[in-house]
Amino acid sequence: MADHEVLTPDLAELKTHRSEKWRGFDSDVLPLPVAEMDFPIADSIRTVLQEMVTASDLGYLGSAPELSAGFAKFALERWNWSIDQSQVRIAADVGVAVVEVLRVFTNPGEKVLVNSPVYQNFFNWIDEAKLERVDVPFTLTGEETDNETPWQLDLDAVEKVYASGLKVHLLCSPHNPLGRIYSHEELTRIANMAKKYGVLVISDEIHAPLTFNPKSFIPFLTISETAREVGLTVTSASKGWNIAGLKCAIIVSQNDLINEKLKSLPMAVHFRASILGAFASAAAFADGNIWLDSVLRQLDHNRFMIRELLKVKLPSVNYHMPHNGYLAWLDLSSLNLGEDPSAKLLERGRVAFNAGHLYGAQCGQYVRLNFATSPSIISEAIDRIARTLE
Repeated sequence: MADHEVLTPDLAELKTHRSEKWRGFDSDVLPLPVAEMDFPIADSIRTVLQEMVTASDLGYLGSAPELSAGFAKFALERWNWSIDQSQVRIAADVGVAVVEVLRVFTNPGEKVLVNSPVYQNFFNWIDEAKLERVDVPFTLTGEETDNETPWQLDLDAVEKVYASGLKVHLLCSPHNPLGRIYSHEELTRIANMAKKYGVLVISDEIHAPLTFNPKSFIPFLTISETAREVGLTVTSASKGWNIAGLKCAIIVSQNDLINEKLKSLPMAVHFRASILGAFASAAAFADGNIWLDSVLRQLDHNRFMIRELLKVKLPSVNYHMPHNGYLAWLDLSSLNLGEDPSAKLLERGRVAFNAGHLYGAQCGQYVRLNFATSPSIISEAIDRIARTLE
């Protein structure tokens, strides 16, 4: 069965795709920036989409209890997390969910904490909600070639910001682009500080299904009763099962007071989501485990492959293998490619990555590489970097 061995189409077929990843560059460019996978979708998702299209079942999204039930099943099986399905809400995507939650819990001008380098749209969402961004960056405390996490968050510095009148901490967990998994101890301290200082923690857990053994992802709302009092989760099947274009996410709370506050979300937050996205997401969570495990095996192979390719072809490039996801965070400072290495690689190497400065001004020498593709494409990408230096 296809779900037991998910194979990437060849490059010629991928170039026929209509997504931004494949239409955003000239045809001779190898595109590895946008966070979507090149793998065929899971059989369970394909089946429900085909059934709905065949039946012309393409109306507005109404009630979809299958989605909360599917997520509850997945959360219990993967993370031993028992959720209250009545506190699961639908939104068009994680970005929409975050912005609308921010509008409910904040007033313009109030402070939101981020920890850079971080997914660049965090900055856009905060601006959209007319809030003030505060940054406590991660610090690089060890060699990136080590297998343990070299990027650390100064929680003492975080507490000082909490105490200064912070309203919300927008947490990227697991972390994009670092591929970092927060520990139980870190999340516990964040929850306790949030309660002490009256901070809401919005945990973006969209990458959570893509965690590699032996690491274990810990949902924020499973940490403690305190975490449930101060936090909520936004997530989606879109990253884990490669269905971002279907436009559906969920907002999860597990506290009566937060749930009551969320009732003031506009009705349109639900109805702007896609009916195809809602039922495809339900199928992904409920019946997509075989496909997900197959993809994780391929991604696990790919992350190690990148390390070996770099050792041989670009030994001065620093790369810490991510513990989650399919995004490699590469330090190219040794290659002397100017202020923006990604621009030089696009111009001279005809290979596209995300520029590091998008995630934090201090990371201008980094690029983010999407390795959710075939080994041959990854190998070609590393070759194109090397050829740029000739």
